[in-house]
Amino acid sequence: MTKRVLALLALSAALLMSTGCNKLRARDQLNKGVQAYKGARYEQAIEFFKNAVAYDPNLAVAKLYLATAYAQQYVTGVDSPENNKMGEQAIEQYKEVLRQSSTSEENRVTANKGIASIYFNSKKFDEAKQYHNEVLKLDSKDPETYYSIGVIDWTQAYQRRQEARNKLGIQKPDEDIKDKKVCQQLRQENEPIVNEGIQMLDKATQLRENYDDATAYLNLLYREKAGYECDEPAARDADVAKADEYVEKTMEYKKIKAEKEANKGGGGIVLDENKK
Repeated sequence: MTKRVLALLALSAALLMSTGCNKLRARDQLNKGVQAYKGARYEQAIEFFKNAVAYDPNLAVAKLYLATAYAQQYVTGVDSPENNKMGEQAIEQYKEVLRQSSTSEENRVTANKGIASIYFNSKKFDEAKQYHNEVLKLDSKDPETYYSIGVIDWTQAYQRRQEARNKLGIQKPDEDIKDKKVCQQLRQENEPIVNEGIQMLDKATQLRENYDDATAYLNLLYREKAGYECDEPAARDADVAKADEYVEKTMEYKKIKAEKEANKGGGGIVLDENKK
């Protein structure tokens, strides 16, 4: 065996050893980051997770934790360069997780939900819905995702109706839109998303028993439906009655939930550190 071949073999062995050491270092930094994260020391956790990714770029769970640590630093409703950058960094790390072919399906769901949450909190509703739909491609039986899409649909419909009311100078909460042209335009814009929202929330209630949050928004969506049925009093009254039924269901489900609350444990994000 020539000296050249021996040198190449020695170099290969050294590289393999170095790779193995880097993976161990990555795991060490990941574990330290998790401890800092659990202690709410998010800035410190971010540095540990960055180190873990630097040592092992294929360690998807480190990127997922890094994204989640950034997301924890993002403050909803604060429009500042620093806060917006934190949200953007979280989204970018979540997308890094999605770009990695070895990422598990469970972690892909978590990443898509993380992106959707930040977009929703920054009022980018169409983008939020896009990533919620990506979740459904991976898990079509996730009640919370159907619920989240329903909430987005209600939010968009409600905002449009309020804009129409403001333009007409309507101040009283119980006063209806009487301008037929405005009402027709509102129906054209809102009907598709209201129908979608009702469909999504119905699905959520089928997948989760006594889902009080979903029935609460079904109440709100049926009221949005009634809000553009200006020249259809019978349909409007029927939808208001349907909304009232969901109010009663929500109260019933909340009562059931309250009775079980004492037996429930704590929540919070949990990521599997052994999955990529």
